[in-house]
Amino acid sequence: MEQLFEPNVLIPWLLAMVFGVFVGATPGLTATMAVALIVPLSFHMEPNAGLAMIIGVSFTAIFAGDIPATYLRIPGTPASAAATLDGHEMAKQGRGQLALQLDLFCSFLGGVIGVGMLILVAPQLAEVALLFSDFEYFWLGVLGLSMSAFVSKGSAVKGFIAAALGILIGTVGMDVVTGVPRYPVLESTGSVELMRGFDFIPVMIGLFGIAEVLRNIRDDIAWSDSSTVTADSSGSVSETWLAVWRNKFLVVRSALVGTFIGALPGAGADIAAWGSYGLAQRTSSDPDSFGTGNEEGVVAPTSANNAAVAGAWIPALVFGVPGDAVTAIVLGAMLMYDITPGPQLFDSTNAENREQLTNIFAIALVTQFFLLPAGYLGLRAFGWLLKLPRRFILTSVVVFSVVGAYALNNSMFDVYVMLAFGLVGFLLESKKVPLAPLILGLILGDLVERKLRTGLISSGGDITPMFTRPICLFMIAMLVAMLFAGPIMKK
Repeated sequence: MEQLFEPNVLIPWLLAMVFGVFVGATPGLTATMAVALIVPLSFHMEPNAGLAMIIGVSFTAIFAGDIPATYLRIPGTPASAAATLDGHEMAKQGRGQLALQLDLFCSFLGGVIGVGMLILVAPQLAEVALLFSDFEYFWLGVLGLSMSAFVSKGSAVKGFIAAALGILIGTVGMDVVTGVPRYPVLESTGSVELMRGFDFIPVMIGLFGIAEVLRNIRDDIAWSDSSTVTADSSGSVSETWLAVWRNKFLVVRSALVGTFIGALPGAGADIAAWGSYGLAQRTSSDPDSFGTGNEEGVVAPTSANNAAVAGAWIPALVFGVPGDAVTAIVLGAMLMYDITPGPQLFDSTNAENREQLTNIFAIALVTQFFLLPAGYLGLRAFGWLLKLPRRFILTSVVVFSVVGAYALNNSMFDVYVMLAFGLVGFLLESKKVPLAPLILGLILGDLVERKLRTGLISSGGDITPMFTRPICLFMIAMLVAMLFAGPIMKK
């Protein structure tokens, strides 16, 4: 434990976390990309320093994605999309500092709870995750899609329409099972980019970033004015902790939900954030205020996404099955350090394994405490954006959007996709159609289709396991309760 605080470990650890703040706050540069960029550097370090760098980057990048989501309405990472709904509204009301400090403290608490669950019940939660067959994942995706009506402002019907549009957009490209083009027009054009389909990140940047620029142009606001979000004097540390205390049960519940979803291979922090947001709105005493600057709409997703990062380590460490793309990269790095994930890592009789596991747990836990100063520096560094005239703010939004979309695959096609969906987002918002369900449909549509079809293939076309497996029955009951028992859920 003492060796973790030696200079050769501590200095690269802190520098990597600062790098994670920068990458996470840059739209289009995901936490996965941040980890992928830091791994080659970590190979030149000793194992503790390398693991500290990788773990530190993954947690700080997830948090930092909330900074542009709040100030500019552009999620820095996919896991920050849910926090955009209420965080940006709070910023427009002059409470941006409070929103981001809530992000920071809830990310810290969610991470601590997630790591605590990782330490205490890793084997048990991993065993539960392994019970999930394709049919359970199908119902999990359907459960997430059903929240489309609840995470949107206004008409629930428009929310479902937006979710259906997101699913339809996700079908563009190759069939997820057979590997053939879905639409004849794609085969006739021979477009490799269209056959690949639309990547989530350019679509998300366009819907939230470019659409916001177009809305400002439509409203004909003077470009010499200051930004639509103002640097406020509210949001002291004491006020933020009071807000966290008011929502303490929501923090714990969202962190537990995030940990569980993160432990499901392939789910990820973005699904955890949306799931916690939808559950918070459905059980809130004032669900109509979500999307208008409600503190609960910031607390729930930010508590869940960092907890999900810790939850993804549960199947990775216990069974060697990565919970998301980040842990998949980390598993490869651990093998380079001669650390073999699996049940043998938890063998208490092996002193070397016990020391390795203790160091991993300690690094993950201490990272949460380092997140507070690193995240606060990030908030201060990006706060100067609020003092610039609107023309600089909107220009920077466009620049960041283009760079973020291009950086994904070094492809101009992604830039065109981003611009096209910026126009789509602008038109949808002008018709009061919410964008959040569209993003949710784009994320979960592929999961639902793939798991349903592979599940039916594995069962020989028999659909009865979908309705007879115990976990499937539990999820169906939750789905029915969410759709038809709102008052009961609130109580």
